[in-house]
Amino acid sequence: HNWSGNRVTLRDWFQLSLKEGLTVFRDQEFSADLHSRGLKRIEDVRLLKARQFAEDAGPLAHPVRPASYQRIDNFYTVTVYEKGAEVVRMLHTLLGEAAFRAGLDRYFADNDGRAATVEDFLAAMTEASGRDLSQFARWYAQAGTPELRIEGDYDVANRRYRLRIHQRNPVAAEAAAEGPLHIPLRYALYDADNQPIDADPDGDAVIRDGLIELTDEQHELTFENLDAAPLASFMQGLSAPVRLRFDADVATRIRLLHAETDALSRWEAAQGLWLHFLLSDETLTSPATSAWLAALRELLALPLSDPAFVAECLTPPDFGRIADEVETLDFDRLWVRRAALLDAVASQLEVPLSSACSAFRDDALAPYSPTSVAARRLRGAGLTLLSRLAEGDAVAARQYRDATTLTERLFALRALIHRDAADADALLTDFRSKAGDDPLRTDHWLALVATRPREDTLDRLQALVDSPLWLPNNPNRVRSIVDRFARGNPPGFHRRDGAGYAWVLERIAAADRDNPQLAARLLTAFEGASKLDATRRRHILTGLDRLATTSHSRLLDEVLQRLRGAYRRHVR
Repeated sequence: HNWSGNRVTLRDWFQLSLKEGLTVFRDQEFSADLHSRGLKRIEDVRLLKARQFAEDAGPLAHPVRPASYQRIDNFYTVTVYEKGAEVVRMLHTLLGEAAFRAGLDRYFADNDGRAATVEDFLAAMTEASGRDLSQFARWYAQAGTPELRIEGDYDVANRRYRLRIHQRNPVAAEAAAEGPLHIPLRYALYDADNQPIDADPDGDAVIRDGLIELTDEQHELTFENLDAAPLASFMQGLSAPVRLRFDADVATRIRLLHAETDALSRWEAAQGLWLHFLLSDETLTSPATSAWLAALRELLALPLSDPAFVAECLTPPDFGRIADEVETLDFDRLWVRRAALLDAVASQLEVPLSSACSAFRDDALAPYSPTSVAARRLRGAGLTLLSRLAEGDAVAARQYRDATTLTERLFALRALIHRDAADADALLTDFRSKAGDDPLRTDHWLALVATRPREDTLDRLQALVDSPLWLPNNPNRVRSIVDRFARGNPPGFHRRDGAGYAWVLERIAAADRDNPQLAARLLTAFEGASKLDATRRRHILTGLDRLATTSHSRLLDEVLQRLRGAYRRHVR
């Protein structure tokens, strides 16, 4: 941050992402170099798709560089930070490492000690690379997540594979007037043996080294001399922050899980499989389900070369990602379906899961190292599933007692509270007593209580708010209870009677008196107006209207009015 936020600062607040997006990108790259590049990319994309895509699709959507604002404090957002980092990453992809680094060096040299703009940054990149980035600059001006729809067909007689690619922005009204975006599309093709095909297409786009540069609303590309229809992978590494629409059935995703050389694309194949079985009516004994379970079983076959990646494939998408995939989210059905699916996976994979967890026990108990971290991630994912079996509670309780790290204790406690195990209360009490006055451990304990899916969770949380543990002037303490409940406890927050919404809005009103910026940030948990059923929308609108009648800050009011407008449009 010293270089990309301090020594080169901002001419005005409209340029906020110039320093924040660039700094996030540089931090991501540093962490990727220091640890696992593939896993770091998975972590970043998980956050982007669960949080930023939702922001881009809702009433709080705004460009990476807003054209106007009421209160700049409301623009320290996942769009300015995380999507801003993705815009910088696209430049790195389009220009290549050498030209991008030269452009970055030029930017720092030209602007050291100055207040800069996005135009200064792009000018440095243009000078270093010789590329015209005027169309690319639209990424800074358009709100919304672009949608990239790809259709492919194979011509057997002519041994030709043809792609039709269409981009659109379903949210940003100004997108049509401004024209299409400059989108880097990284791709790969695989043959029948899942081996990479070295082929570049012919067509109306710039194509080089597995990268297609899309600059028009529609493109048509052709791969010649292919002996069979290839297995196609698009948007490798998430080369652009877009929603990819490309039909892929269960068999195709399983093949991608085995064939892909890009870690993120393999993980996306795994997530796509979870999403299919969570959202469809596919029976849990169908041939497709059996094929998926067989693929997971194969991933768990010892020895494991990348246990942390396997852990990611065993972890289902969170509710933010699921909501992004559907028009209306049926929480009641989804929660039941999710439990049944996790039970089925645990039952079918009990033996390989147990073997893998046992094989990595010693590594997990070892002092910090990349190996021990990976082992703990695998054992945590395995325990989450194994805890659903008949002896699962005992396994989780044993891991809690044997653990030598906070990470393993938290994995065990999360497994126990989500199963509402008999030992859960006693071990939560033990964890609280050992936390003592340590604020970080206390916040972890509070988050566990807040995310516990029980009928009496709201009563427990209110008791905590009425206790000395509640520190209203400490943002981390408030977030550990209120934000973790709103974002990490779907059945509690989305209670059909609206009690979860009402309680969170009460806490937001109280927080606004001490910290308006925190209150406004907490209120963004309600941004998914279009995803909810009519009953829940009405509960939220009632609560928002009630909040609007109270005395509140201008900072909170900006977010509140945009949310109220969105819910009014969706409540009949």
